[in-house]
Amino acid sequence: MSIVIISGCAQEKDINNGKEVENVEKYTFPDEKNEHEGTWLQWPHAYTYGEDYRKEIEHVWIEMAAALSEGEKVHIVAYNQTEQEKIINILKSQNINMKMIDFFIAPNDDVWSRDNGPIFVYDQHKNLKIWSPKFNGWGEKTPFEEDALISERISRELTIERIDMNEFVIEGGAMELDGKGTFLSTRSSVVNKNRNPNLSEAEIENYLSSLNVTNFIWLDGVPGADITDFHIDGFAKFYDQKTIITFSENDLVEWGLSTKDIKILLNAKNALGEPYEYVYLPLSKHNVALENEEVLKEKGSYVNFYIGNKVVLVPNYNDPNDEIANDIIQKLYPERKVVGIDVRSLYQHGGMIHCVTQQQPVRLNG
Repeated sequence: MSIVIISGCAQEKDINNGKEVENVEKYTFPDEKNEHEGTWLQWPHAYTYGEDYRKEIEHVWIEMAAALSEGEKVHIVAYNQTEQEKIINILKSQNINMKMIDFFIAPNDDVWSRDNGPIFVYDQHKNLKIWSPKFNGWGEKTPFEEDALISERISRELTIERIDMNEFVIEGGAMELDGKGTFLSTRSSVVNKNRNPNLSEAEIENYLSSLNVTNFIWLDGVPGADITDFHIDGFAKFYDQKTIITFSENDLVEWGLSTKDIKILLNAKNALGEPYEYVYLPLSKHNVALENEEVLKEKGSYVNFYIGNKVVLVPNYNDPNDEIANDIIQKLYPERKVVGIDVRSLYQHGGMIHCVTQQQPVRLNG
């Protein structure tokens, strides 16, 4: 096992408050279903929330590593050397191909690599870069000081240039991009005084325009609805530049969207002014019931799935609608194998599969 080192020049670049974005290099955010070099996972540990927390959710990481390693590298962030040895022993006991596993040792606060991990992009010359906004624990709701440094540390270790967006706060789970100029998000999780108190919506759009975004679809969202303030990746995902995967109107109501937001989402247009088509996934049939028989107040979302090179990892809830959702997603990605993973223990802590994964696309140069 070793760290995959990607050649390049480790530098930092500042982008000043969005005022001259038109003069700043634009970056392409690769589609999640494009070929990956690997997937980044921050492995659960006991240093922040205790041993019970780790034990409750660790099976999700074992299943993700097993499935993903069939088609790509799995880059595991381990809290320290002791944790790395624990993880190695666990994975070996599951007969996982350790040649597909790499480790990056760094203290970290939690497991949500979608939100604090490196966001990989391509520059205009197709060089791989890390687009690096600030992470502040979803508005300083949780410990975040170590997680806020992960992207920078990975940039140094991989010697991939980091595009420093530290004046701007956004989490990876707060944004969906169709790769053709459209950005979809909720104001509650971005245009929020607990993230960006000194930035207007126009200034935030200037920062985001560095990702080649010209078309902004803003839903109001629901501040305080959950720890993320209503991340978009819980209920909407671009399939491609013409199609959005989401819930039916009734299920969107149940998820908490306002009538206004539902109308905006289900009547959205892409950067060419063309209406999107829609694929509807169900919510879980029942409120999520944990293994200890405690029943949560919410149903589960299947939209928060993750696309690997050979698999699609889908959150499952030991629910009758698991099979229905898995079948719909399998038809969308027939060249990949759908793997349902029971996320109930993770869901009670605020997230699902997409929330804890972060793709690293292949290098196009070198």
